Amino acid sequence: MGISIWQLLIVLLIVVLLFGSKKLRSLGGDLGSAVRGFKKEVNDSEAKEQKAKRIEEQDADFDNQTQSKEAAPNDDKKQSD
Repeated sequence: MGISIWQLLIVLLIVVLLFGSKKLRSLGGDLGSAVRGFKKEVNDSEAKEQKAKRIEEQDADFDNQTQSKEAAPNDDKKQSD
């Protein structure tokens, strides 16, 4: 009961007759470039998020190291008292 191959071919033929092959090629090219642009922006966005996350993790590691170094001299003073 679905659409058969013959029905699809008839619809395709009507579309080609209405718009012409040049117009369809142009539309296909425009659609392809739009999809490529969208994928590029998505990848760029993900790369920026990952870079920001790495920087944030490096900052957190630096803060932890700084706190450890500050705590170490205080521990030595307490032990010597």
